[in-house]
Amino acid sequence: MPASTGANTNVNIRVESGVKNRAQEVFSSLGLDMTTAMNIFLRQVIRKNGIPFEIVADELQKKTRQFGRYKGKMWMADDWDAPLEDFKEYM
Repeated sequence: MPASTGANTNVNIRVESGVKNRAQEVFSSLGLDMTTAMNIFLRQVIRKNGIPFEIVADELQKKTRQFGRYKGKMWMADDWDAPLEDFKEYM
């Protein structure tokens, strides 16, 4: 791999505004800004020679799509704020 020249470049990505805002809150609580956090992520990609965390199909999300409703509330597979313990009880 070529040595770093120290030159910076811009990277533009599209992300849902809610995701961006929530991520910024987390980064801020860690004393990081978005640029620093993304640099950490990219350096870990290089170091691990891949995504630096496991990416798997979540069985719970598959079941959520299948059942759709629980305790009178509509659940979506991408409802990341859903109480996981409620799902576990249901399954």
